[in-house]
Amino acid sequence: MQPRETHARKEYEQGALEEATIAADPIEQFSLWYDAAVAAKVPEPEAMTLSTATPQGRPSARIVLLRGFDARGFCFFTNYESHKGRELAANPFAALTFHWVELERQIRIEGRVERTSPDESDAYFASRPSTSRIGAWSSPQSQTIPSRETLEELFAKFRSDHPDDSAIPRPEHWGGFRLAPDRIEFWQGRPSRLHDRLCFQREAAGPWQLQRLAP
Repeated sequence: MQPRETHARKEYEQGALEEATIAADPIEQFSLWYDAAVAAKVPEPEAMTLSTATPQGRPSARIVLLRGFDARGFCFFTNYESHKGRELAANPFAALTFHWVELERQIRIEGRVERTSPDESDAYFASRPSTSRIGAWSSPQSQTIPSRETLEELFAKFRSDHPDDSAIPRPEHWGGFRLAPDRIEFWQGRPSRLHDRLCFQREAAGPWQLQRLAP
């Protein structure tokens, strides 16, 4: 069987990334690129690939949404009993990948993951639409279910049991994770596949060290 041919290769010509102009702090640089993605109306600029692994090294990946970032790290929220939640409990290291095709940019982030505080999880949960809060209760995420109807029945039952939108509590099995980065790589597409890759790394809470990587 012959492998199926894929799309034609594209040339990358939109920008450059230089040591002289990149921010000294990678969180600041991320903020600059994120704001540029928002300004360029990139669809869902907060969408990122979250990669986790078992203690034995078997990886898995899925798209989740970034729900905040600062000097401490990058936050997302999920069901702690989901596939990714269980993997992070067993192996608290993960990677995030942003790919903003329209800007020919990619960001890779690696580090240790820990749960956000209950207060942070409560605050974000309260900000969600009521249907999303009900969904957090009614979906046994990553578990096998008999049918779509089963899920809809669970949703309807919880909706009828909690008619007051302001009284929907956060499930104990649902909350946030924060990835504290120790490696952040910025990738800018360039012509002839001579892409720019600038990588920040640090040990523990030490200073960030910047390196250029071959494409």
